[in-house]
Amino acid sequence: MNKESISSHFLELRARLIRVIICLGVLSIAGIPFASEIYNFIAFPLLDILPEESSMIATEVTSPFMAPIKLVLFSALLVTMPYLFFEGWMFMSPGLYKNERSFIAPLMFSTIILFYTGTAFAYFVVCPIIFQFFITSAPESIQVMTDITSYLGFIIKLVFAFGIAFEIPVATFLLIKSGIVKKDSLIKSRPYLIILFFVIGMFLTPPDIFSQLFLAIPMWVLFELGLLISRDKP
Repeated sequence: MNKESISSHFLELRARLIRVIICLGVLSIAGIPFASEIYNFIAFPLLDILPEESSMIATEVTSPFMAPIKLVLFSALLVTMPYLFFEGWMFMSPGLYKNERSFIAPLMFSTIILFYTGTAFAYFVVCPIIFQFFITSAPESIQVMTDITSYLGFIIKLVFAFGIAFEIPVATFLLIKSGIVKKDSLIKSRPYLIILFFVIGMFLTPPDIFSQLFLAIPMWVLFELGLLISRDKP
């Protein structure tokens, strides 16, 4: 590959990234008028569980303004992800063989579906269980009042971690399909990969064992699913 070819690839990548950033910016600006509504939706898993005498609080002067704005950016990024995946696939597709391009569309569709399945699983299943456990575990003398900035950081980290983790079947399929690794090698490495999933869960989720388990175990299951649908490159 000559320097001109490398330069053209970088220019194409930059153009695609710029389009993604523009899309993100437009969605962020469009979402600002609805910042309060978006925050109320994201905060519902906790607000629905909090005792009647409890509420969410702001411990910093700028939090009531900045927290909803940050959430708008986060929401815009979530909505932009399919377009980001699309640009990524389009950037890689010219380097693929004709028979490999035939599975790009279903693979891209699977990538998007799995990402949103992961975020939905985190929001509708994991968050309520975690919040319920921690709130009911609090001593009676303690009144639970969560800071809005801390809550936002917690749920953003959790939702994105699950969205990315649910891409494991696609990653496993691509590794085997491309011939980078053999299916038998992954099967033999299963015990080490399971340990790796728990380590990843420790780093990607908030520092509690329940979040880590809720992430590591689905990663393991999804890895097995990736093995099930994959076959070695002929």
